[in-house]
Amino acid sequence: MDHFVRRLDEAGRPYLEVDLSGFDLMHHPLLNKGTAFSPEEREEFALDGLLPPHVSTLEEQIERVYENYSMKGTNLEKYIHLRALQDRNETLFFALVNRHVEEMTPIIYTPTVGEAVQKLSHIYRIARGLWITPANVERMDQMAASLPSRDIRVVVVTDNQGILGIGDQGAGGMGIPIGKLSLYTLGAGIDPAGCLPISLDVGTDNQILINDPLYLGHKKERLTGADYDRFIDRFVTKVKELFPNALLQWEDFSKQNAFSNLERYRDTILSFNDDVQGTGAVVVAGVMGGVRLKHEKLEQQTYAVYGAGAGGMGVALQLRNTLMARSGLSADEAASKIYVIDSQGVMTRDRVGLEAYKMQLARDPRELAGWSVKTPGRAGLVEAIRNAQVTVLLGLSGQPNAFDEEVVAALLANTPQPLIFPLSNPTSKCEAKPADLIRWSRGAAIVATGSPFAPVEYEGCTYRIGQGNNVFIFPGVGLAAIASGATKITDEMFTAASIRLADLMPADAPLSHCVFPRIADLHKASEQVALAVYEKAFEQGVATADRAADPLTALRARMWAPTYVPLHRKRG
Repeated sequence: MDHFVRRLDEAGRPYLEVDLSGFDLMHHPLLNKGTAFSPEEREEFALDGLLPPHVSTLEEQIERVYENYSMKGTNLEKYIHLRALQDRNETLFFALVNRHVEEMTPIIYTPTVGEAVQKLSHIYRIARGLWITPANVERMDQMAASLPSRDIRVVVVTDNQGILGIGDQGAGGMGIPIGKLSLYTLGAGIDPAGCLPISLDVGTDNQILINDPLYLGHKKERLTGADYDRFIDRFVTKVKELFPNALLQWEDFSKQNAFSNLERYRDTILSFNDDVQGTGAVVVAGVMGGVRLKHEKLEQQTYAVYGAGAGGMGVALQLRNTLMARSGLSADEAASKIYVIDSQGVMTRDRVGLEAYKMQLARDPRELAGWSVKTPGRAGLVEAIRNAQVTVLLGLSGQPNAFDEEVVAALLANTPQPLIFPLSNPTSKCEAKPADLIRWSRGAAIVATGSPFAPVEYEGCTYRIGQGNNVFIFPGVGLAAIASGATKITDEMFTAASIRLADLMPADAPLSHCVFPRIADLHKASEQVALAVYEKAFEQGVATADRAADPLTALRARMWAPTYVPLHRKRG
């Protein structure tokens, strides 16, 4: 049972009807105001004497918590500090991060969340969300009854196997859904009361975790095969029953499960996979911006996607879809411009054991027959760049330093201004440092990364490194899905999101080579992406909301803002 109800008074001003008081009210993160409870609220809710006498403003609280934040010596300590704040006062947490979004986004998510995930069993403080296992999945209704709110609108779920670029992190993976949902609220104003992080603990194959006496998850091998599929099916069924209005986001599953779960359930529950579709959309937006800076066209480029995991295949598929939508190419024509490269070289159709989802972008091995390569039938990264005349290189391999000076030289032989995006997260997994790429290319390369990097100074010019962060895509997609009453999230919605994001390239891009907005402009970007996706939902006939409503008004009506509203005791 929810302990509060949102209401509007006769003048249309919001307030909350609350049935908690005293200690319980102060320890409810969605309702707690800390020292900002008004004198009237302190009297009505039995808070008198439980708080210092001064009534703080939200501004005073922000100043105090930022002062404490600034005293933390490491990024992990700052992460712990911010998560503790969120666990006691959601409104203050989001007000603070909104004020310092560019500074704090890398703390609450990538790259710092990678370290937090790895150390979760050692820095664990307070439970958040649901921890689902094969043993308790049938009792999800009982668990849901104990949540702070039952009106769930966005669920982010992980099975913890494909966390960022660091792999199987077991129970620690819960930090990813928690972080993603914070970004939903920061970017698109999704009400935190409607956000639910879920960890599916199906075991771990990470021996370091199993050997750790403090590890909080199940110390057994991962569930696989038919047993895993049955578990996921029961989980999805329960989500549909318990949270019928919710969007389900699949997050950081292994590459095979990422695709199989997406395809199996995309028509039966409102859902998408951010690693596949969100990554594809944000990267292609950067590519469109970079090609625009070159005064060229998408169809004039040849693309190499280095890495064939969920992110790499998502980018390759979105590239194909965008070439079809923007350049009028057929599926085969679009695919012919894209080379996917993994540890075995260029992906070809004759490869033994090639997964079905990769086959649609695998090359005919006969295409490589005339190539100059050391090993017949197998082309590595540099060989592919030279033989295929690659002009755009996108890294999603998780292999640090994979893009070296030889790679850059090979690209420069094909184009005077290559696009080089080392996108792997966290920073330690990035394929190259931006400063090296700019130096090796003598300032010619257009560089974007997945993690934040400082601007690069080279021969009197300042190159601002755009961050291809999925946060520019998924919050807007989620907001649009909720506001439009979408019954399905389509590939075309992500193409629309990508195209709109490309239009938001900074005005100084011709000089700075920065192809993505600043994180400080996240809210504006999310709103514009949401608008594009909202309109596409109606265009495709998957929206159920009132078509006569003004789109921007409909979206903004769904946006929560981190401000305190009056509390009144629930009657009856």
